[in-house]
Amino acid sequence: MLQAKHKKKLDDLLAVCHKNLRTVNDDLITRAFAMSLEAHKHDLRSSGEPYFGHPYEVAMVLAKEISLDDISVASALLHDVVEDTDITIDMIRKEFGDTIAEIVDGATKISNIFDSHEITQAENYRKLLLSMVNDIRVMIVKFADRLHNMRTLEYLSPEKQQRIAKETLDIYAPFAHRFGLAKIKWELEDLAFKHLYRKEYEEISHGLNSKRREREHYVRKFIVPIENRLRQAGLKFEVEGRPKHFYSIHNKMVKRSKPLDEIYDMFAVRIILFTPDNNECFTVYGIISEIYKPIPERFKNYISIPKKNGYQSLHTTVVGPEGKMVEVQIRTRQMHEIAERGVAAHWYYKENGSQAPLDKELESWINWVREMFDQKQGDGNVSPKELIESFKLNLYQDEIYVFTPKGDLKILPKGATAIDFAFEIHSDVGFHTIGAKVNGRIVPLNTILRSGDQVEVITSKKQTPNYDWEKFAVTHKAKSHIRRFINDEEHKLTAEGKEIWEKKAKKSKLHINDDELTKFIHTKRFDNLQAFFLAIKKEEIDTDVVIAELTDNKQRSDVEVKTEVTTSIFNKFVDTARSFTNGISILGTKGDMLYSYAKCCSPIPGDDIVGYVTTGEGIKIHRRNCRNVQSMLNNSEERIVLVSWPESNAGDFIAGVRISGSDRSGLLNDVTNAISNFNNTNIRGVTINTKDSLFDGQFIMYVKDIAHLNGIIERLKRIKSITKVERFDE
Repeated sequence: MLQAKHKKKLDDLLAVCHKNLRTVNDDLITRAFAMSLEAHKHDLRSSGEPYFGHPYEVAMVLAKEISLDDISVASALLHDVVEDTDITIDMIRKEFGDTIAEIVDGATKISNIFDSHEITQAENYRKLLLSMVNDIRVMIVKFADRLHNMRTLEYLSPEKQQRIAKETLDIYAPFAHRFGLAKIKWELEDLAFKHLYRKEYEEISHGLNSKRREREHYVRKFIVPIENRLRQAGLKFEVEGRPKHFYSIHNKMVKRSKPLDEIYDMFAVRIILFTPDNNECFTVYGIISEIYKPIPERFKNYISIPKKNGYQSLHTTVVGPEGKMVEVQIRTRQMHEIAERGVAAHWYYKENGSQAPLDKELESWINWVREMFDQKQGDGNVSPKELIESFKLNLYQDEIYVFTPKGDLKILPKGATAIDFAFEIHSDVGFHTIGAKVNGRIVPLNTILRSGDQVEVITSKKQTPNYDWEKFAVTHKAKSHIRRFINDEEHKLTAEGKEIWEKKAKKSKLHINDDELTKFIHTKRFDNLQAFFLAIKKEEIDTDVVIAELTDNKQRSDVEVKTEVTTSIFNKFVDTARSFTNGISILGTKGDMLYSYAKCCSPIPGDDIVGYVTTGEGIKIHRRNCRNVQSMLNNSEERIVLVSWPESNAGDFIAGVRISGSDRSGLLNDVTNAISNFNNTNIRGVTINTKDSLFDGQFIMYVKDIAHLNGIIERLKRIKSITKVERFDE
């Protein structure tokens, strides 16, 4: 049983739902309310208030300001329970069904786009797009969630305020724009602007408030003649006068390099007609143009050519009283609903089943999202940064309207070129484009298009994309197709270059592994073998010259290499180096004793050691943890003698390490640098094996003592792609 205060909140929510939604399932919302209240009962927000107030307010935004459906309201109540409580998606699915479970799961997956590193950001974008394609209500819930978070942002630390505000301005406001949610977009922008640029925000706020009465008086003076003429024409309408939102005014000030006092088009008048007849909008435009002088270049007809997010309206700017410019927007009630609530209004009409054209527009919008997502799937070489910038570009860019020779309309971002238009027609057309005709005149592919242009693409089967195309392509579609083609071509050319190299190396009887070749090409300023093979195919380097140089290097170094990389040479150096030490102290004896070092464990100063009395070879010195010592202790303990290292020695001891991990370009160079740069360690031998992208190497070197060796091992463990480093004995 709900407490009285909670019962009141539930009743208020249901009342708002019944007022704004087409149908309401009271039981569904009541159960979601109860589960969320119970799940969050011990949680508090940063403000100190009960956490449940947040999902409740998000649900209120869905019901009151976006007005989508009762499923969205229920999902809003539950949107944080999986992330913040013990309730699972399976529990939600069992209680509320698949649809709500999928919406809550989608909202959970895209909770924090910028919280992690770039590669995860890109993955979160893919999740976000995929969730929208499956059910746009996922993103609608996230808009409401973000809006309430922004409204209560002052309770967070300044650092979090900045991060969340930037994320809102970069991602959520642009997405709201694409969804056509104008009111949500404006408020998100202004709230983000307030926290990111507080000084500029307060200056605009103060400037507008100080002249509020003056502005209201002017707007009223501007509207009265229009209202009188519209009534005389028998039209039913309402007129709104409003200042443009703060962030929009700020952008105008920055773009025009003018102070607030010199920005004259700071407010707009909106005329909303109660008729469903679009033609009456043009009638109203004619009446306004008779009263006030229009500025022709500022006229925009979004009724005949809607924006990609479904927005429709007539825009005109006229010179009002006192010579001030005023923007006027003219639209029907239905257009206004779509302008304010965007895809939510489309969804309503789709559910209602009474507006087939809107249903078609909604499907077109979802296809746009799906296209962006599908293109990413095949574009594995794009960097996360490029992906994010591409999405931002597509989300928040002004549009231009261009036509095919047959009169078909194509909507492209402002700044798009002829090559973007070609790929917009079809990827095959884009791949084979050699030029374009704009308004009957042949132009280069990097020509920037303008609204109203008629564009004809000229193709040739022999043409393929080149590197320059990506520099002037603007759309995500064109860039991704061009990049993918170039990458595929480079892979093919690289494989051919590798084949040329292997044939010539074999003919010249040059035996060289990938690590040796990689080390050599680094001296020639190639980043990796792929770049080297590509240069061979493009004939940018002379393969014969490279082989001659490598052959000469091999001949000079073969003798040294052959004598250093074998285990027998390892043992030789062990004996030689240790002959220079000051000797081993053998407890309980006087004078020098014959001794040698066991090759099974190769002790060095610092190791815990013992001696074993042999027949004919004196005392063998072993590490105490040597496996052979353990056997001696069991079978001939009486031969074990206590020994110790001298207090000081000036000699170098041979030691070895075995390294394994994933092979990569430059790994050998990193390993040798790590060893040689530590106390000027001298490397005496190297054995390398690579197979199936795995690396295994044995390095023999001079060390002073166990501390010296351990220092080298620790440095090696920190090298990227090394998975195991261990001391190497015989």
